[in-house]
Amino acid sequence: MLGEWLDWTLDEQRDMPRQGSFASGRFDISAPGVLRLTPYRQCPDARACIFSAAIHGNETAPVELIGAWLSELEAGTLTLGAPLLVILGNIPALKAQQRFIQTNLNRLFERGLSVSGDEPDRARQLMTAVDDFFSDNAGLPKLHYDLHTAIRASLYPRFVVEPYRGSATHSEQWQWLAAADMQAVLHQHQHSWTFSHYSKHYHGAQSFTFELGQVAPFGQNDMASLTPMLALLGRLSEGTKPAESAIEAVTFFRVQHELMRHGDNFMLCFDDDTPNFTRFAPGTCLANDSQTGEYRVGDTPLHVVFPNANVEIGARAALLVVPCAPPT
Repeated sequence: MLGEWLDWTLDEQRDMPRQGSFASGRFDISAPGVLRLTPYRQCPDARACIFSAAIHGNETAPVELIGAWLSELEAGTLTLGAPLLVILGNIPALKAQQRFIQTNLNRLFERGLSVSGDEPDRARQLMTAVDDFFSDNAGLPKLHYDLHTAIRASLYPRFVVEPYRGSATHSEQWQWLAAADMQAVLHQHQHSWTFSHYSKHYHGAQSFTFELGQVAPFGQNDMASLTPMLALLGRLSEGTKPAESAIEAVTFFRVQHELMRHGDNFMLCFDDDTPNFTRFAPGTCLANDSQTGEYRVGDTPLHVVFPNANVEIGARAALLVVPCAPPT
């Protein structure tokens, strides 16, 4: 059943079972794309884990990764030893193979959200699911891995965004990420109402946004490069300690500036295929906005991450980042 859940969700099969069991636990489907797994036997090192994917509908590698992990659970290759909440975020966008339908779901995870629409309604539903899950597992350490792929290529194809730190990130997380072959970490500098930020800000969870390569259609993802990430998900779902590696292999950055779109006429002053983490020298013009004019690099070179000129007015068009020392 677990291996079929993804297909059933996309096919909107109303008669699929809402509850049931498998070799090492029970499952419960509380809403479309929201699957809770409860182990028969919880291991001592268990965490309350959330694995989410498809917050953007065109990011398919994380969905395939979740599918491979669920198949291992169902086959008994993995034994469930920790409570899990598994989420497929924007199901209509996933079916349409586009980033979103009306607005970017990954900017809406803020309590008191007042806007209306399908994606805001979905954000409210997912926030409630997270609140209920962490409340039901209040005695366990909280963890949320939100799995994505980037729109464009990257000098570091697999990297992690650490949400703004209201609570400290445990040092073991960096070692786990290094063992999962994450190549870079980006520290956010302020609140940004993403799904991973929600779990960190409101629940104090160890929480990250993962970028696992570049956007590609189903069946065209480089899943071999994600084998270490699959192993990390497996160890966490078993309730055992993941593998660790030295963090010296990971490059760390921090955000220095958010480049925002303010005007109707907005352009980025570099090629559309410029990879994430490309370095720009002082004095380089990075953007031109009809409301705010040019943005040029100051005295310190900047690296660009998540550049996208086609965002809504008032939205972020790029992060501008600088290298920093690894956490101690």
